[in-house]
Amino acid sequence: MAARSALINVMVRAASRAAKSLVRDFGEVEQLQVSRKGPADFVSNADRDAEKILREELAKARPKFGFLLEESGAVAGESGQRWIVDPLDGTTNFLHGVPQWAISIGAEENGQIVAGVVYNPVSDELFWAEKGQGAFLNDRRIRVSARKRMVDALIGVGAPFAGRGDADQVAAEFAAVMPKVAGIRRFGAASLDLAYVAAGRLDGFWETGLSPWDVAAGMILITEAGGFVTEIDGGRKPMENASLLAGTPTMHFELMKLLKGVRESRRAAAS
Repeated sequence: MAARSALINVMVRAASRAAKSLVRDFGEVEQLQVSRKGPADFVSNADRDAEKILREELAKARPKFGFLLEESGAVAGESGQRWIVDPLDGTTNFLHGVPQWAISIGAEENGQIVAGVVYNPVSDELFWAEKGQGAFLNDRRIRVSARKRMVDALIGVGAPFAGRGDADQVAAEFAAVMPKVAGIRRFGAASLDLAYVAAGRLDGFWETGLSPWDVAAGMILITEAGGFVTEIDGGRKPMENASLLAGTPTMHFELMKLLKGVRESRRAAAS
């Protein structure tokens, strides 16, 4: 059984407590689908309730840490450390009763992510990693896949929804990647997509427009599992610049070539 540090234990306890509230609320969503009001307001409250639980649990264990929270924004701390928290990643899935959603917690120290937890309470899959200690699914060590050929690869992607992002850009990228790979999947919860790359279920993933709380925990999962995470054009600040490309060493390189080619062609056509 993998030994978890005190920091990881704090994160796991907080996620587990928030999960109980979310699982209970998830059980109510099916009933709300048939109501006139619908489940949207209910899910917003579920999200806020889970964030409140996480904030209380994490602050109790590490009172000097700051926070970056999806709902509440940045909260200053007394040290160079902070929690980066998404209480419910995959809200649209949750809203529709789809069991593909997660709690994501990253621990940041002086600008570097040093630990992360991504927990899907429905499947009871707990992905966790700490800098220099490897990545794990529950208590089993995980690694990125060993696939070397694009034609064998399963790739994840995030796509914009109504009123958000550049749909034409994503469509062009999708069209470039699709003929080269075994399949493309759009699961709708970036933290789990990244965890799946770390566990070898996906061979790569790309998306733009993500927020730090979507990716903080997933990024360290991938790097500790032997994969690469950058911006889509290779830049080193995916959290800050809302552009993320992740994958095995081979697939990361191949995807970057394809996606950069699409972007260069579109820029040339627009000039």
